[in-house]
Amino acid sequence: MISTRKDLRAYVAPFALFMLGLVAVSGAKALGLTTFAGIPLDPMYWIYPIQTIVCAVALLWFWRSYDFGESSATKLGVGLAVGLLVFGLWIAPQELFHQSRRLEGFDPEAVPGMSNWMLAARFARLVIVVPLVEEIFWRGFLLRYLVREDFKAIPFGSCNRFSFWAVVVAFTAVHAPSDWPAAFLTGILFNLVAVRTESLTACVLAHAAANLALGVYICATRQWGFW
Repeated sequence: MISTRKDLRAYVAPFALFMLGLVAVSGAKALGLTTFAGIPLDPMYWIYPIQTIVCAVALLWFWRSYDFGESSATKLGVGLAVGLLVFGLWIAPQELFHQSRRLEGFDPEAVPGMSNWMLAARFARLVIVVPLVEEIFWRGFLLRYLVREDFKAIPFGSCNRFSFWAVVVAFTAVHAPSDWPAAFLTGILFNLVAVRTESLTACVLAHAAANLALGVYICATRQWGFW
C-alpha cells in the first residue's frame, strides 16, 4: 500500500494537536490565565477537556485511514499482559522504594460542583484518546517511517535498530524528567508488542490497560501527580 499525504496527516495530526494542547497549558500559565470566575484554577482544567475533544474529533475524521491489524485473542492477551506490566513499572518507585507521594496534579475535585465531569473527562483522555493518539503516531507511523518514508508499504511492526531506539528515546523525551526511567522501559515494551504481534490494536490495548490501571491507582491513592 502506498502512503498518501492523507495517510501522513491521519497518523501525525492527532498527535500534533495533542502536543499543541500541552503547549497551550504552558502558554496559558505564562500569560497568567490561572483563574476562572474568580477561583484560582490551573489552565489544564479547561484546556485538557478541549484537547480531548479536539483529538477525538481528529481521530474520528481520519478513522478509515488506520489499519489496526489482526485482533486475535493471543495478540490481545499479549497487549493486556504488557499493559499490566507497564502499570507495575510506573508505581514501583512508590510501592517498592517508598519514594515521595505525588500529590500535586490534576485533582478532579478542584472545580466545585464538577468533580464527576472532570473525572470522566480525565479518564476519557487517559484511557481512550491518549492510547489511540500515541500508538497511532509512535508505533503506527514513526516506527515505520524511520525505516521507509512510504511507511504503509511495510507491515505494521516493521523496524530496524535505529527506528526502534529512536522511537524509545523520543517517547521518553515527551514525558516529565521524573518519569524518564519508567517511560524508557515502557517505550521498549510497547515497541516489542508492535514487533511481536504486528497489531496496532494490541498496542492500543497495552497502552489503555496500563493507563486504566494507573488511573484507578491514582484515584485510590489520590496521587494526582501521576496523571
